[in-house]
Amino acid sequence: MIPIALLAPLALPTGFASFLPILLMIVVFYFLLIRPQQNRQRKWQSMLGNLKPGDKVTTTGGIRGVIVSIKDDAIQLRIPPDNLRIEVVKSAIASVTQDEAK
Repeated sequence: MIPIALLAPLALPTGFASFLPILLMIVVFYFLLIRPQQNRQRKWQSMLGNLKPGDKVTTTGGIRGVIVSIKDDAIQLRIPPDNLRIEVVKSAIASVTQDEAK
């Protein structure tokens, strides 16, 4: 027969020790998923705030153009080679493209 004193260490953890793996997973998810996404969102918002006419941009649909005018929530782009003008919402701007000649 096995003494009861030897079975005690095999018992399930209680209290804080049982929540420790869950807390560890939350911390890992925060640093691997949530925080990098917040940093990207903050960087994108500042990029949208710094847009000005004459900037070359790329939309989320892959259209590249030059900003002609900026309204509250929309941007008018000039698309080469025919100088076609289109209006897109600000949230559709993916990035400001750098001029390769500079």
